[in-house]
Amino acid sequence: MPDQPNSAETEITLDLLSAVESDEPHSQRSLAQNLGIALGLTNAYIKRCIKRGWIKASQAPPNRYAYYLTPKGFSEKSRLTARYLKSSFSFYRHARNELDTILESCVAAGYSRVALAGRSEIAEIVILCAGQYPIEIAAIVDSGNEPTFLGIPVVKSIDDIPAVDVFIVTDMNAGQATYDELADHPAGLTIRVPKILRVNQKSTTK
Repeated sequence: MPDQPNSAETEITLDLLSAVESDEPHSQRSLAQNLGIALGLTNAYIKRCIKRGWIKASQAPPNRYAYYLTPKGFSEKSRLTARYLKSSFSFYRHARNELDTILESCVAAGYSRVALAGRSEIAEIVILCAGQYPIEIAAIVDSGNEPTFLGIPVVKSIDDIPAVDVFIVTDMNAGQATYDELADHPAGLTIRVPKILRVNQKSTTK
């Protein structure tokens, strides 16, 4: 595999890191099935990720290995996610479909006030989609300096937002960190996350 991976290699590496990050134990065979590629190719990608310090392997039980994402692997997964989302030709279609599903589920749950976590292309798509639903985008949480984004107020802290029903993670550069911050908030926030962000939801959202 070349040092500068093409889009297919980026996607396989990203899918591998996402699978290893999940709480489920994986063997090489189960990872191959998860990725939809040959066992030998899976082995090559695992070895490459281990060599680069993204994955660690521990032997337990004998002749079987458990795989774990390293801190460096978490950072690489975030970097590859942002890169893949921004370069994927099908990004808008996938994002639009997922966000429509999320907004439909919000309406079905009786949520009408929504806040977005992260100013990005995904946030822009949510804002565009929201016009089709009885939903108000109350604010966007983002560390940038712009006071508004597409007419929506931008605030720097979750606590600066008036009461909302649900937060949608829209941060394309640090989706995992943003989700973790929301999930750890003492107020017990309701959160929705587009699958396209490949966030590991360790806590069950409401």
